[in-house]
Amino acid sequence: MTTTAEHDQPLVGDELTATSGYEALGDDIRLLGRLLGDVVRDQAGDATFELVESVRRIAVDGRRNGSSSVNDLEAVLGSQPVDQVIHVIRAFDWLSLLANTAEDLHVERRRRHHLSVGSVAQPGSLEATFNRLEAGGVPAERIRSLLADLMVSPVITANPTEVRRKTILDVLGDVSELLDRHDRLGGRDRRRDEVVRELDAKILTLWQTAILRLSKLRVSDEINEALRYYDVSLFETIPRLAADLERFALDRFGADTIDTSRSISMGSWIGGDRDGNPFVTADVMRLAIGRQAQVALGHHLDELRRLSIELSMSVRLITPTAELLALADASGDDSPFRADEPYRRALRGMYARLYAFAEVVLGREVDEIGGPVPRIELPAYTSLDELVAELDVVATSLRSHGASDLAEVSVEPVRRALAVFGAHLCGLDMRQNSAVHELVVSDLLAGAGVTTRYLDLDEAARVAVLTDELSSPRLLRHPTAEYTDTTVGELDVLHAAATAVRQLGRRAVPHYVISMANAVSDVLEVAVLLKEVGLLRTATSRSPARCDLDIVPLFETIGDLAGSADTLAALLAHPVYGELIASRSDVQEVMIGYSDSNKDGGYLSSQWNLFAAQAALVDVAADAGVRLRLFHGRGGTVGRGGGPAYQAVLAQPPGSVDRAIRVTEQGEMVAAKYARPALARRNLETLVAATIRASCTAVDGDDAGSDRHREIMATLAGTAFDSYRSLVYGDDRFVTFFREITPTNEIATLNVGSRPASRKKSEAIEDLRAIPWVFGWTQCRLMIPAWFGAGSAFESFAGTHDEGGEAAGDLLREMYGDWPFFRTIIDNMGMVLAKADIEIGRRYADALVTDETARSEIFARIEHEHTLTRRWHERITGSPDPLSDNPLLARSLRNRYPYLDPLHVMQVDLLRRYRAERDGSDPGADPESELVQRGIQLTINAIATGIRNSG
Repeated sequence: MTTTAEHDQPLVGDELTATSGYEALGDDIRLLGRLLGDVVRDQAGDATFELVESVRRIAVDGRRNGSSSVNDLEAVLGSQPVDQVIHVIRAFDWLSLLANTAEDLHVERRRRHHLSVGSVAQPGSLEATFNRLEAGGVPAERIRSLLADLMVSPVITANPTEVRRKTILDVLGDVSELLDRHDRLGGRDRRRDEVVRELDAKILTLWQTAILRLSKLRVSDEINEALRYYDVSLFETIPRLAADLERFALDRFGADTIDTSRSISMGSWIGGDRDGNPFVTADVMRLAIGRQAQVALGHHLDELRRLSIELSMSVRLITPTAELLALADASGDDSPFRADEPYRRALRGMYARLYAFAEVVLGREVDEIGGPVPRIELPAYTSLDELVAELDVVATSLRSHGASDLAEVSVEPVRRALAVFGAHLCGLDMRQNSAVHELVVSDLLAGAGVTTRYLDLDEAARVAVLTDELSSPRLLRHPTAEYTDTTVGELDVLHAAATAVRQLGRRAVPHYVISMANAVSDVLEVAVLLKEVGLLRTATSRSPARCDLDIVPLFETIGDLAGSADTLAALLAHPVYGELIASRSDVQEVMIGYSDSNKDGGYLSSQWNLFAAQAALVDVAADAGVRLRLFHGRGGTVGRGGGPAYQAVLAQPPGSVDRAIRVTEQGEMVAAKYARPALARRNLETLVAATIRASCTAVDGDDAGSDRHREIMATLAGTAFDSYRSLVYGDDRFVTFFREITPTNEIATLNVGSRPASRKKSEAIEDLRAIPWVFGWTQCRLMIPAWFGAGSAFESFAGTHDEGGEAAGDLLREMYGDWPFFRTIIDNMGMVLAKADIEIGRRYADALVTDETARSEIFARIEHEHTLTRRWHERITGSPDPLSDNPLLARSLRNRYPYLDPLHVMQVDLLRRYRAERDGSDPGADPESELVQRGIQLTINAIATGIRNSG
């Protein structure tokens, strides 16, 4: 290993911008870059190291001078063999990952610093939010009521943009821990040298570890990938945050008692989302539910075992309660070594009963839990509520003899975790497309002799047929009838869900989401299917109708959003469905889709239609006397509804965040938010705080926007829609342009997800999923899903405004200053404009788009629209810097750009080589196609890492 002094240049130099308070982050990144440089030199040789350094210097100098370094980078990299290029790609990829790790750690470091010095409560924290509400005169009674009903639920989905392997995430976790230790030791502590050696070993491990998976992820792999975050952060973070909410309610707002165990809960789609994924079957759903139960019960058993070791109190020294002694006597533990230790005996009995419960739930899979098999056989708990009650006995007994601190510190967290996670861990949603439901219902109706023409019926006739079935207790499925494979498969999934609900309770499978819902019949069809497996029961003379889970219509396209309020009004007016809603405490959940509405109509149109739809849905629900709960299908990028969560929640229409919110967590954002306890705490607390604050917004508050502002926004959205659609769907050449300028086809070869990239075998944009659509535009840095059409909309508004462009600019600036919704749109657009790079996009177009006329005309439209959008963003915000409101992100991006530029140059060259050979258009193309394809995949991974929210 060479020493630092022997290096002519470090892998990270003075390109890191110095910002007050961020010197420690710069030091961390420089240390990691130096160690990575050591590894590159030792493992790949001096020539490779010098090549990486040369590329870095060219890119840094180009960015620093404000000039393009593309030609110089091409001159250096173009003559290199593919295997050498791959070394360079890997070096920049690892550097980006290590920088991300350092940045995430720095977030934790800043939070610790603010706490240690007693800083003013930070924006987005619970304390700052409660301070603001109190200062605004919100009554304590209202806050108490809100906290009692609060429900915040992030839902982890399996969308395929997380390209990193679990192995790599684990090593990066170790790097983060070592960096933290290095920082805490201080500059003169000699133990730092040992930490640096350990860091060096971890970075060497990364260099010798393959970044890419050899095989495509299965759904089972995705299930396990998501479950790792419970042990990493969620088991620790959620109960603590719930406890903090309880303390605020009791100590600050005068609540007598409050239960916050249901306030924050995780959800999942992995193993229950069948929409477009043929690999999600009944067996897979059973696997998902079983693995979730294994993780939950394994955690609870570990905690009980820990308590049975910690609570060593002797009756020779204390006097426990009679109830505690009864638990000890019932445990069957007759060890003479614990004869005077009733807590240990009681907890061993509780462990045995919980283990027996796990055997009932998991069967032979109980062995996968890994804990010791109890020596005593006791009857299983019938419900975990019994275990919670027994832990209350333990805590009460501890308090009775002066050990209240032990009850609070040791027992209460275990009790709270049981209440939060239960045996189910998290709610597994089911999702399927409405087109599948109608086929299954049609098959069942035909088999039962009801009608063979269901698919030919109009909406009113369908509703009539479905209403009759929901009014009758009889089932449609007949044991001798023959059904299609689709029908059999769908019913098998529903039977698996019904079994889970019987074993683990309603929280195990709490929601059924209907994709592409646009009619009342779409919802009633699911109700009929749930009735077939006992998850819905019709009304009888002795009992009302009842449904065990929420049926959730998902409105996705611009058209569906526009009609969503009418659909909901008709649904809530349906007499039979009204009975089912009553059985769900008069709560109706509706999901709104950001991704598909954006792909359908562009960013500005999508955002306005989502806002308008929510406002209309709120009014419809209020008129029907029903409480509306919204589920936001947001992605990681602005083009898929992403952006800062706190501002996003506050920007919703007044009344739409009514004590509850659900939101999807997708792809690479899951690791970014939950890879460490501090990150999980920050993200969950921000979401909870925003939900609390938004729930206190008056329905007629200023956040709704004035009538004039909403009228202007509708006009802007319409113009932006037309501009976007004319490019994406109005030019027959655009599909080919998109497929050529982006590596979308090559992205499909990455082994990052189980679900196909398109809903059906088609090249059409309509059939492409929103994730690869956004992912592809991110790779070439044009990012049109998050801004295209906005510039034309602003320009058109200025041109048609009575008083000319200046007055229009004043109005838009007024909207930006006064309306949180519009400000959030513009600020999020600014984040993307800062990441977009027309010159890099031009390089992709020039090198990869084969039709010269199409290339010239379509790219000219994109460039013109980008210029308009940047110009209007500056006029509206008053700053030429699109990130003037977000200096932290601006600093991060400035540090990243020099490492992204070479990756784009290498990706373009590799794509050109690969496609030339594949198409046979270049007889001299590189014969090492497998190596070239691997290089492309590595660049896709590396660029996604550098951009961070890529899909």
